[in-house]
Amino acid sequence: MKNLTLLFVGLAAASAHAADAPTFDPKRLSQDVKVLASDEFEGRGPNTAGETKTVDYLVQQFKAAGLQPGGDLANGKRAWTQDVPLGRFEIKGPVSLKLTQAGKSRSLVQGEDMAVRASMSGMKQVAFKNAPLVFVGYGVTAPERKWDDFKGMDLKGKLAVVLINDPDFETGQGEFGGKAMTYYGRWTYKFEEMARRGALGTIIVHETAPASYGWATVKNSNTNVMYDVVRKEPLKSHAPMEAWIQRDLAAGLFKAAGLDFEALKKQAQTRGFKPVELKGVTLSAEYAVDAQVIKSKNVVAIRPGSKQPGQVVVYSGHWDHLGVGLPDAKGDKIYNGAVDNATGIAAMLELARAYGKAPAPARSVVFLAVTAEEKGLLGSEYYASNPLYPLASTVAVINMDALSPYGPAHNFTISGSAKLELLDQLVDKAKGWKMVYSADPKPEAGYFFRSDHFPFAKRGVPAISFGSGSDWAEGGVKAGKASEAAYTEKNYHQPSDSFDPSWPFTGMARDLELLYALGNDLANSNTWPNWASDSEFRAARDGSASLRK
Repeated sequence: MKNLTLLFVGLAAASAHAADAPTFDPKRLSQDVKVLASDEFEGRGPNTAGETKTVDYLVQQFKAAGLQPGGDLANGKRAWTQDVPLGRFEIKGPVSLKLTQAGKSRSLVQGEDMAVRASMSGMKQVAFKNAPLVFVGYGVTAPERKWDDFKGMDLKGKLAVVLINDPDFETGQGEFGGKAMTYYGRWTYKFEEMARRGALGTIIVHETAPASYGWATVKNSNTNVMYDVVRKEPLKSHAPMEAWIQRDLAAGLFKAAGLDFEALKKQAQTRGFKPVELKGVTLSAEYAVDAQVIKSKNVVAIRPGSKQPGQVVVYSGHWDHLGVGLPDAKGDKIYNGAVDNATGIAAMLELARAYGKAPAPARSVVFLAVTAEEKGLLGSEYYASNPLYPLASTVAVINMDALSPYGPAHNFTISGSAKLELLDQLVDKAKGWKMVYSADPKPEAGYFFRSDHFPFAKRGVPAISFGSGSDWAEGGVKAGKASEAAYTEKNYHQPSDSFDPSWPFTGMARDLELLYALGNDLANSNTWPNWASDSEFRAARDGSASLRK
């Protein structure tokens, strides 16, 4: 990659400062995860008693590590936190859903047939009767690809039924990069685009493969309290109704309208697709929404630099999880979030302890534990929009989300497909541990857009989200892949993502040696990693070069 040789030459001098990375304690990692994922922390939901306990615990640990507060500045002093104002939205009372087909009506069950989100449109009562349904394919407007799924269709007063992922997902070929998901494939884009078009509501058809997770994840993520950044005109970003629907139920609606779901899905994978109304099928809904503005908190600690303190290297991860929600089959309502993301926060605390003991690096190192990732990367989005340290002077962001609590692997990965010198440096550094980089095995899942590095990346800051490897030292790829699949199916965003005392945490401890070495090299160098020349984020990074201090 261009400039990569110069980057490594510049970092060579820094290696003397990095020396051998310190070792990290699996027992401390285990203890931190055990505490953060305990029932006492109530699933670490924002604006709950669980948040208060989590923030207090993180501040306590950062203090003990010898770091300094790096948050909001008031009267010349930094706090340990950054206030994050959020809109909080919760459905109050029952959700009434009535489906009418060929003149016959039946009730749908919230969480089972459909997963209706608390409206973030600003409306405190969502109520409509016999709204027509229109199938809009993948719901994409992409002028640069000469792609328009709407063909002038007016969605006002209508419910838009839309497919998840990109038009290329099933064929692996086409205008949207094949299997790799673009932002057009994310559910966030679907909701945003329908709102921009004035739809009464958006109903996303759930299918496990293109969504990359099962219905349990959809149900648990969308039927509890919702959060959003505070907006002046929320209806421009959120239609009154936002929901998901089970695939088989959706196919039945198409059949009742005399349509073939699979045939229309194939049409939607072509440029010539036109929206289709589901004639004779309507939906009525009524539910109340409690809307408030609350303040959550990002927790921020800093190891000030000795020479260029205004230049910062950031380690990030989200402290929040889903809080208390719908019970599972065993009646458990606490979504403990042990892997997602108590592991990432435990990793951050261990890195903080290492930096606290080591001599001060030349540049500052910031530890950013963000809120409301599970609600749409809101804590990191807020920080990136209101940075405590200028993004132009931010060297890189190393994010940690849902790391493996098991043994070491021969490889590592990052979320999504990204071309940047930061990854090249990490790949080169990993050779010292005989670790190799494996590209994201599921680019179609859109993980690049689903972790807290993304708000930084889209503003030009070189950012990666580190992922544990799947080629285990004990059991190989077969064992690693089986573990990942089992977690996604049985534990991801479910109450069963809870602490297991048998987890060894030896793999994470080894991975932290690598992540420390990478961050420490950056913190003791004068280099500025960049994106590849053809990256969509390169222009923003180049444009900020003159602002660096």
